[in-house]
Amino acid sequence: MSRATVGSVELEYETRGDASDPALLLVMGLGAQLVSWDDGFCDGLVDRGFFVIRFDNRDIGLSTKTPGTPPSVESVVMSRFSGQKPDVPYLLADMAEDAFGVLDALGIRQAHLVGASMGGMIVQSMAIAHPERVLSLTSIMSTTGDLTVGQADMSLLTQIWAVQTTDPAKAVDAGVAVGRLISGPLFDEGRSRQITERSVERCFHPDGVAFQTAAIFASPDRTPQLRELRVPTLVVHGRVDPLVPLSGGEATAQAIPGAKLLVIEDMGHDLPVPPVSTWATVINAIGELAQVPATA
Repeated sequence: MSRATVGSVELEYETRGDASDPALLLVMGLGAQLVSWDDGFCDGLVDRGFFVIRFDNRDIGLSTKTPGTPPSVESVVMSRFSGQKPDVPYLLADMAEDAFGVLDALGIRQAHLVGASMGGMIVQSMAIAHPERVLSLTSIMSTTGDLTVGQADMSLLTQIWAVQTTDPAKAVDAGVAVGRLISGPLFDEGRSRQITERSVERCFHPDGVAFQTAAIFASPDRTPQLRELRVPTLVVHGRVDPLVPLSGGEATAQAIPGAKLLVIEDMGHDLPVPPVSTWATVINAIGELAQVPATA
């Protein structure tokens, strides 16, 4: 493990593979630590010929935590709909600069970017800000920031909120319960528990989820900027994703010129583990995308 410094933020990161291979940066989603990128999935990318980098976003895992009380999502959404600037400590664009800071710490100028859920939003923001640094873009189970697409039903959100906890002793069971709610029919409870236990052992920081949620909802719709991208792009989405429905992935693919949309039938808001072929399908698609010349 190593740390990258971006202004006042320090970011914990890990690398796998040969540093002489093309760099691939993995960016995880809301409240999820770098270990949520399963070791086997990372190794599959290494076997495909990538130098793989995964890191903890700010407010999660072993990276810097924001002081103070998180803003309420309700206040952020109300500000956005009223045309006012939400009062939040950072936006997705700032998290995108964090991610570039990890690459800078490694001396990497250009990389393939892969983001899941909020991580998909972050890698989209990275491509918008510095397309010349992006070799390819893969956005998994994510959306564009347009609040009319990719939004979960309130009934699901209510169930998720009901199992949230600030008690570390209950954190693993709560995390597994959320995983069960948002995943598809191939949900592996044992694997979910293993990753959740590993995450809680590293760091349990519920306020981090609230700060990151505020950043998501305070950030503007990226659709107009996505239409200007000329970066090889893959959009991966599960057909039965209940947290970020397929409309979010479809809108992302429609917005980015030339983007390929890969819909996986039995995938929810997760990447099902082997023996099903989801990992191989996604890894192969990322590998094929990496062969497409960037034009940005």
